[in-house]
Amino acid sequence: MGTPAAGSGGVYVLAAHPHWRDSRVNRRMLAAARGVPGIDVNDLYGSYPDFALDIEAEQARLTKAQLVVLLHPIQWYSMPALQKLWLDDVLTYGWAYGPGGVALQGKDLWLAATTGSPEASYHPQNYHRYFFDAFLPPYEQTAALCGMRFLPPLIFHGARSAPEADVAAHVETFAQRLGSYPDWPEIEEIDACIACPVPETDRPADPDDISKVVSSAFHAAMTRGLAAATASKAA
Repeated sequence: MGTPAAGSGGVYVLAAHPHWRDSRVNRRMLAAARGVPGIDVNDLYGSYPDFALDIEAEQARLTKAQLVVLLHPIQWYSMPALQKLWLDDVLTYGWAYGPGGVALQGKDLWLAATTGSPEASYHPQNYHRYFFDAFLPPYEQTAALCGMRFLPPLIFHGARSAPEADVAAHVETFAQRLGSYPDWPEIEEIDACIACPVPETDRPADPDDISKVVSSAFHAAMTRGLAAATASKAA
């Protein structure tokens, strides 16, 4: 697994692309991020090809960062599979959200994503049927649940067909934004993080409790099966 860059602690870039060789824009954005001094960059598919995440290491990197960047292509109106698994496994209850889950409070979350389709395709009268903003609430609410501030996303549409000049300008903007954080003029105008406390009564069941339920159900099923088999032999 990759290790944090020396001097990191301000920005953590999580880059997720299942096929970097086929990437036209994200690959260049990843290279640009690696060229910004002091930025901690993690190629998730390169670090975890077996999808076995190092949760403690990821949480340690998050703890050091003030800005967390999600860099990935939009796939089926969401994020790549490994990025979703990262959210599921790393942002744990009691650490990232819920009672005692304050590790990420006050930090910033920034989405830097690309789409293969042009922006005009995200329209009620076109084939994606919705404006692109309609697909952002899961990202916004993830930030809110963790007490993070969701910064205005940086979206590049039409990655497959955009002119080379547009791609180069976008990559340059991305690198400039990373290098200048937190001195972004719009940050001061963004509202503070929304508080989304999770009641104790809504706490997810502990893994041990789930295991007990599964074990009990299995035992009951086996008991019924043995009883039925015994009755059948007796008959």
